[in-house]
Amino acid sequence: MAVYTEVPEDALAAFLEGYDIGRPVACHGIAEGVENSNFLLKTTQATFILTLYERRVNPDELPWFLGLMQYLAQHGLSCPLPVADRQGRTLRTLSGRPAAITTFLPGGWSRQVDVDMCAQVGEALARLHLLGEGYVAERPNSMGPRAWADLLQACRAGGGEVGPNLVRAIGDTLARVLPAWPGTGNNPSLPRGQIHADLFPDNVFFRDGKLSGIIDFYFACTDWYAYDLAITINAWCFDDMACFVPTRARAMVEAYRQVRPLEDAEDAALATLATGAAIRFTLTRLYDWINTPPDALVTRKDPLDYLRRMEFFASRMDEGFL
Repeated sequence: MAVYTEVPEDALAAFLEGYDIGRPVACHGIAEGVENSNFLLKTTQATFILTLYERRVNPDELPWFLGLMQYLAQHGLSCPLPVADRQGRTLRTLSGRPAAITTFLPGGWSRQVDVDMCAQVGEALARLHLLGEGYVAERPNSMGPRAWADLLQACRAGGGEVGPNLVRAIGDTLARVLPAWPGTGNNPSLPRGQIHADLFPDNVFFRDGKLSGIIDFYFACTDWYAYDLAITINAWCFDDMACFVPTRARAMVEAYRQVRPLEDAEDAALATLATGAAIRFTLTRLYDWINTPPDALVTRKDPLDYLRRMEFFASRMDEGFL
């Protein structure tokens, strides 16, 4: 979450007249994340999240994202529920941007990760995968392997300023990962469905030590379930020095298995998928580091953190890491 587009008070008031959620009391920008402009919106009735979708998000895909969130929330997953206006629309326009309001989830994300949290996240991720089977509309993964070579090319000019060997290291690892990717060549396909694809600690809320909700579905797509697990291992199972913590990973994977058992092919592919996940986030962090406007209210994330993850998983592609 971030703020790129400001919302004038009069525009917000006019926007909210189309809803039955009360009059605006306060609207404050949220500075975390990098994708959209997000605001904590308080009205005379309740607290909500207001999101303005920025240029990286394809407006044509927004109904899919909002529909998935609505489906999951209505079927038992604790996640934001899109709020419809008086005409039944969950997507409208504000300050020249597509915009939506969602319910506010209690709790907050934790900067201190432990083994129990990782287990809770693994269980919740498996539940999300199973619940999502009923949402049959598909969205290809726009940030999947087919996008990585182009992203790497887009980062070549400025990548050397972040790390002298960064672009070369990503390219070398990408050349190993792509031929080994599930569903390519003789590699078997894996179980697939709706995945979150961005389940970082700041997208998971806890309250009194218990997982209370999952947010930010705007990278969700239809892809391998095990790839989603690999992304989540990358996000949760390294310490502040980017060192792998095996106890966290084992707890997450075991809790996931208790809800949705992994097939043998998923187990065999997990190290490759984790390496690919690290490539994906190294690239997108690098792109954002180079291209984020200097005056944006946004927290840029260090791509070198994910370079170290990439190097760790790449060194274990043939032997596994659990």
